[in-house]
Amino acid sequence: MKVARVTSNHSPIILIYGAEGRGKSTLACKFPKPLAMLLERGLPRGVSVDAVDDIHGFDTAMAALRDIYADPGEYESLIIDTVDAMEAHLIEHLCAKNGWKNIETPSYGRGWVAADDEWRRFIRAITAIRDKHDMTVVLTCHSTVERIEDPRAPTYTAYQPRLHKRARGLVMDCADAVFFLAEDLRVVTDDSGFRERTRAATDTRRFLFTEGRPAFAAKNRFGMPEKIPIPLDFDFSKLAQYWAQSTE
Repeated sequence: MKVARVTSNHSPIILIYGAEGRGKSTLACKFPKPLAMLLERGLPRGVSVDAVDDIHGFDTAMAALRDIYADPGEYESLIIDTVDAMEAHLIEHLCAKNGWKNIETPSYGRGWVAADDEWRRFIRAITAIRDKHDMTVVLTCHSTVERIEDPRAPTYTAYQPRLHKRARGLVMDCADAVFFLAEDLRVVTDDSGFRERTRAATDTRRFLFTEGRPAFAAKNRFGMPEKIPIPLDFDFSKLAQYWAQSTE
């Protein structure tokens, strides 16, 4: 039996998710020397990044990952924007390969089970790139609100990455950090004489929520604060300090 000491990886795989227009792509592009796979072509005005050209399906995306694994050049971060767009490509590829009309064609959910193998191929690819070249991998994803069945509490709703539940589990498991990007929501009660009115209140400040709560999924392996403010001029080093410390 061979025993070796294992430490955490220096560069993490990170999933950033949130609603439209919250700045997921902008934040991802602040990572050092980024190379992007833009599966949605939706960069905000004023943001520029080097991007892999001519990705029009799952096969070409996987081919690009193989090329990056062979030689990432000067790049230090890989951005996949977005993984919910990657899921659409993956499903289209799987249906074409098997001659299915749609992913629900196989009975008993076997189409979604088959998709697991394609997701594992993708996850193995990005993990290999991270491990071989010490590249940070940043996955962006839109959010959705779903019902949560928890035996410990009545059914409630929560923000989740907008992926099929099987894919979501695989992607979140592979990530070292899952960040929910959103405004900080407060509940305010107004007492206007005869009747109280409860409403949600927020402001324009955005935060990365790094620890899971009933209202949203999140996690991190680096002992980060539960929320981090993300101004427009956010300095990436304020994030990097946490996983840099974890390897010292």
